[in-house]
Amino acid sequence: MELDFSALSARDAYAWMTTTILPRPIAWVSTLAADGKANLAPFSFFQGITANPPTLMFVPVNTRDGLPKDTLRNIEATKEFVVNVVPFALAEKMNATAALLPYGESEFAAFGIAAEPSSRVRPARVAGSPVAYECALHSIVRIGEGPLAANVVFGRILYAHVSDTVLGADGFPDAGKLDLVGRLGREDYARTTDQFGLKRPDR
Repeated sequence: MELDFSALSARDAYAWMTTTILPRPIAWVSTLAADGKANLAPFSFFQGITANPPTLMFVPVNTRDGLPKDTLRNIEATKEFVVNVVPFALAEKMNATAALLPYGESEFAAFGIAAEPSSRVRPARVAGSPVAYECALHSIVRIGEGPLAANVVFGRILYAHVSDTVLGADGFPDAGKLDLVGRLGREDYARTTDQFGLKRPDR
C-alpha cells in the first residue's frame, strides 16, 4: 500500500499517523486559566527535544470544530504548565480527562484526581504521577489552520518532581518501575514494563 498524504483528509491523515507513529508517550498537562481555574488533559504528540536548555514539546491540536483546546488557551494566558507522565495505575483516570468538559470546569475535581502544589509554577501537578515537569512557555508554533491543525507548544523545564520509588540502582528512573503507558493506534496502549535492551555500538 502507498499513501499520497496530499490527497488525504485531515481525519484520514490523523488515523494513519496515529496507527504508525507509536508508541507515543503521553503528556498529561495541567494548567490554570487566567481566573485560576484548573485544567488537566492528555496529549500523545509529546516529546523531549533538547537538554541544552532542557525543553520539551507537546501538541494540542484544534478541535474538530477548528477551535483551540482549553489547555492552549490557558497556556497563552498564563505562560506556564506542568507535564505529568502517566503510570498504568492512572491510565483510566488519564483517559477520563480527555472528555470535553465546559471551559473552566476542573478535571481534577470532576474525576477525583489528587493534586499537589508545584514548586516554581502556579498549576498543580498530579499527585500520583511519578514524574512531573514544571515548565515555562518558550514559544508556540502554529502549523495549519482549522480542525486538527497543530499548536506546537515548547516548554522550558524549570523543575521536576521524581518519586524515589521509581529509581533504579544507578539513581535514575527505571522504565519498569515507572510502568508508564504509551498511546498506540485506535484505543490501544502499551506499557514500559515490556522492554528489551541493546548495547549501543559507540559505547
